[in-house]
Amino acid sequence: MKFHTQTRTWVLIALIMLTTITLSAEGTIEQQSAASQSEAQAKYVFLFIGDGMSTVQINAAESFANAQVSDDITVQHLRFSKFPVAGLTTTYDASSLITDSASSATAMASGKKTLSGVINMSTDKSSAYKLVSEYAKEQGKKIGVVSTVSLNHATPAAFYAKAPSRGNYYDIAVQMTQSDFDYFGGGGFIYPDGKNKDQENIFELARKAGYTVADTDREFHALTSGTGKVLAVNERLQSSGADMPYDIDREPGELSLADYTAKGIELLSDDPDGFFMMVESGKIDWSGHANDAGASVRETLAFDAAVAEAIAFAEDHPDETLIVVTGDHETGGMTIGFAGTKYSTFFDEIGKQKMSFTAFDQEVLGPYKKAMEGRKARFEEFLPSIEDAFGLDYDTLTAVQQNKMRTAFDRSMGNEVIVPQVEDVYLLYGGYEPLTMTITHTLNEIAGIGWTSYSHTGVPVATFALGAGQDLFGGYYDNTQIFGSLMSAMGLTNQM
Repeated sequence: MKFHTQTRTWVLIALIMLTTITLSAEGTIEQQSAASQSEAQAKYVFLFIGDGMSTVQINAAESFANAQVSDDITVQHLRFSKFPVAGLTTTYDASSLITDSASSATAMASGKKTLSGVINMSTDKSSAYKLVSEYAKEQGKKIGVVSTVSLNHATPAAFYAKAPSRGNYYDIAVQMTQSDFDYFGGGGFIYPDGKNKDQENIFELARKAGYTVADTDREFHALTSGTGKVLAVNERLQSSGADMPYDIDREPGELSLADYTAKGIELLSDDPDGFFMMVESGKIDWSGHANDAGASVRETLAFDAAVAEAIAFAEDHPDETLIVVTGDHETGGMTIGFAGTKYSTFFDEIGKQKMSFTAFDQEVLGPYKKAMEGRKARFEEFLPSIEDAFGLDYDTLTAVQQNKMRTAFDRSMGNEVIVPQVEDVYLLYGGYEPLTMTITHTLNEIAGIGWTSYSHTGVPVATFALGAGQDLFGGYYDNTQIFGSLMSAMGLTNQM
């Protein structure tokens, strides 16, 4: 008994000594956190936002990348998924567990919760929030905002504007011209002349505010660090006339998100106080809404290529650069796994897809429908176009899949069919072209990819960090904390 008592005593003493040594060397958890914040002084800060990107979009892109080069069951990690610090981030807003892009971007830009559809304003819309980009500008940094979708869309808008409704596109764009920020690049604008086309053109307002407007590839490549404030809009715009083409649809030589990121670095890095640049891949979200896995994985890979530009810059400025990569929410309820393929996946199948759902609608299905006006379209006549665009072999499909495709063809073409209940139509097609949705759903099923929604979901997103202040982004936390961590990394104090 005496021996056991002595043993317990020595163990207790050892634990006390170990605890004392640990605390004296490292301090409390709170002290450690404060120390890491005080040490983090990032001069150059990148915030990459994959709109609609959660862990499954990342894993799907990694699985797809591997399937293109190997039959091995593994993944090829993206550059940013290999960052030394990773966190998990909740995305709910003030009104719902499922956020929209306006409220989620508001949380990251201002550290405040708000309602879906509201940009950087309180839930009662009576007061506006101050943004991390505004704090950084006051610190002397240059500011850049880049997006593959329209620059007055919710996510990019959240880093320069305040609006009671994300639908106030013209007012938001006007705020962009008044921001005095240094670089805007990527997509164009929804309603650049106002919703009724009776307002002064946004590009003219930008020029009056001192911006050099570049809307051709030639003008883009001519931009240099001495140009001054820049508004660079992609030469070819796609679905809404205001967004860059999906990467799967990008022609050789056309500008990519990586190009706009590299140009931002060139234009912003000459400032002695550094820069803050937000880069958004907006069409990861759009492809998720449409359940287009083939477009989604390629958008995610293109997003990773843009991050690579920041990594290359950080290698030359390792002690002064912070790169943060996150998503604002998940879109589509994407999952790796489908009941029909059980434990198997076939990601090489979506590699056969040649174009996005948007390009197929615009360039293939739309012209065919127009040509068939006044005549009854025949499925067999159009089938080769489907097989060519998506790499499908109709004869190998199940009878159920074949029937769904024929029915969807008739619905898209306006042929006489039995009309189901409205809610059934939505569940089948989500408001998109019935045929196009059925084709992508079929291809996804073959690949072993499932979807639960045409909207956003409430699952957490992953956040990755590399560089000065990276430790601030580890753990499990809310998206509002991204604002606070960015502020701490730059040595800024929240004044609101």
